[in-house]
Amino acid sequence: MSPERINPAELSPPAGFSHAVAASGSRLVFLAGQTALDTAGKVVGATLPEQFERALSGLLAALAAAGGTPADLVRVTVYAVDVAAYRSHAPELGRIWRRLAGRHYPAMAVVGIVRLWDVDALVELDGIAVLDDRPTRR
Repeated sequence: MSPERINPAELSPPAGFSHAVAASGSRLVFLAGQTALDTAGKVVGATLPEQFERALSGLLAALAAAGGTPADLVRVTVYAVDVAAYRSHAPELGRIWRRLAGRHYPAMAVVGIVRLWDVDALVELDGIAVLDDRPTRR
């Protein structure tokens, strides 16, 4: 894939996201929402950063299974039950993102919500990736 990250000068400078991402490739991968579930289906992590790391790890694991890498992400939506907490933890969440996904920032949005499917979940991430035509790992 050849992503082109577009950040027009007339918009505020992006921090931890790109305003737009143009991508060429032959496969679209739609990544389901991931929360901080462990392999037994239980929410783990008491803090937002702990849950964010687990959710992002899950999103990246699903992407890798489809044959992609973090650089292939073109869109990520973050659903947070407490946007104020998300904003206050933003520097730490940014460090987690860079450690796990690098500095290839997709177009992103953070959406405040009342609650998630699992009542103990604080955050959920879903995404879209564009990949070159390559085999899928299952």
